[in-house]
Amino acid sequence: MPLEVAAGHSSLTGPRERNEDFCGLVTPEGQELENKGLVAALGDGVGGHKGGREASEYTVRGLLCDYYATPDTWGVHRAIDKVVTALNRWILSQSARDPELAGMATTLSAIVLRGRRWYSAHIGDSRIYLLRDGELRRMTSDHLWDHPELKNVLSRAVGLDAHLLLDYAEGELCEGDRFVLLSDGVWGVLPEATMAQVLLDNPEPQAATAALTSLALAQGGQDNASAVVVEVLKLPPEKLRDSLETVTRLPIPPRLKPGQELDGMVVEAVLHDSRVTLLYRVRDAKSGRPLVLKTLQSDHAGDNDEIAAFVTEEWRARRVVSPFFPQIVPAEERSCLYFLMTWHEGATLQQMLDTGHHFTVAEVVQHGVRLLKGIAALHRLEIAHRDIKPDNVHLGQDGRLRILDLGVAISAGEAVRGDGNPGTPSYMAPELFEGVAAGVEHDLYAAGVTLYHLLTRKYPYGEIEPFQRPKFGEPVPPTRWRPEVPAWVENMLLKAVAKDPAQRFETAEEFLLALERGASRPLAPPTRQPLIERNPLLLWKIVAAVSLAANLVLLMFLLR
Repeated sequence: MPLEVAAGHSSLTGPRERNEDFCGLVTPEGQELENKGLVAALGDGVGGHKGGREASEYTVRGLLCDYYATPDTWGVHRAIDKVVTALNRWILSQSARDPELAGMATTLSAIVLRGRRWYSAHIGDSRIYLLRDGELRRMTSDHLWDHPELKNVLSRAVGLDAHLLLDYAEGELCEGDRFVLLSDGVWGVLPEATMAQVLLDNPEPQAATAALTSLALAQGGQDNASAVVVEVLKLPPEKLRDSLETVTRLPIPPRLKPGQELDGMVVEAVLHDSRVTLLYRVRDAKSGRPLVLKTLQSDHAGDNDEIAAFVTEEWRARRVVSPFFPQIVPAEERSCLYFLMTWHEGATLQQMLDTGHHFTVAEVVQHGVRLLKGIAALHRLEIAHRDIKPDNVHLGQDGRLRILDLGVAISAGEAVRGDGNPGTPSYMAPELFEGVAAGVEHDLYAAGVTLYHLLTRKYPYGEIEPFQRPKFGEPVPPTRWRPEVPAWVENMLLKAVAKDPAQRFETAEEFLLALERGASRPLAPPTRQPLIERNPLLLWKIVAAVSLAANLVLLMFLLR
């Protein structure tokens, strides 16, 4: 028996010109309700700012959507914190970009009901109340400055500061509990005793929210009035997960062999076996559907950093809903730390090269268009792949090209783990060897090297071994290896892999356009760097040699 609730919401503009409040509720079903629970949230945009409504709506909508994309292995509070931190960064960036949106911010009060427990997250001066056994209890504290002249000014809000600090709480649910989320346009007008009586007089949540908001305005409220009420009707049976809520991760499964079964998945083959991760091809015993199961090596059971990185990879993969990537498949029963992805028959581009496949220019252009569309989809989510190469580009039997392995990908604003940059040296841009952090722009360079390698089986600057400190001159034109390569293709590839970042494509869309317009609007050949920029040491050696030769000639002339 799943968790059963009744809910209602109301948001009235009142005497103001626009409603800067926004509230919402998501009540999933089935496994998602059990794993993630239901979420209700209310935001109150900072008054007087053009972007108040935009901030509250974006924050509430973003939380209600992205929370369900977080890994099931994350705790509720961790998932909310991750999502709201990302939303806070976006609001701050908009505020900095557009002077008319400067100061846009919002309060946020959210409640999650999962299993037999409740969880709250709060920032600002909207409030959460709990009506239990006829008693209305306030669950949050207002984040206002403790100063007479600043008593109505928020000290904390989403979009107010880069350092986001939410208040969290949790507890046990009881049948009959009514959680009430209110903007200050309601609680600032109505005494708590009045609000409690309204809730008791209106047993239906929708009627209760309508009564609270209309009464607040009728009694002279000058602000927007918003309310959300969620009532617990029935609780599910207690499960182990409820009693072990403090456990933030599942155990890593033991190494599996073909024929063994895990959570209804039968292992058919080991696809990849690295130092950190394992990939299996499995088959759902019930449906017969082939899938890919990814997990960590068992010797990383105590490595919190690797575990955190793994669950973050799953979260990213859930967010990337695109035909150019394998898709996450929900696991009905998950007893260990792993995630499932769609399986696609076919081979990687590197596997095709290894088996002797000769890519024509037309094929490379076609694959390049698909590759850049996938990279563009990733970059729109502000995610950098950081390891684009033929090994990580898969061509399915269905004709679709898919980008694999988000294991070293990174989202905007995310702290970089470890020293140096991940990736394959021959596909890394020259500046990465100087300590520059890899970002979305370096995926474009790697895509250029990938297409170059498909055409020539060579690398524009030669093969680079791990731990090597390469010296970069001018890239070798692909026509040296493939004379039939058209000039426009050569110019495009040389632009993509230029030594100077300023000479490369700036966005995936720009690179894609160059591929799609092709011979009809070819790129100009890249300008050759002056010798003093390419190799200043060589230039000075030449100057010194010429000077020495001139001096010798002059000396011989004087000695005559």
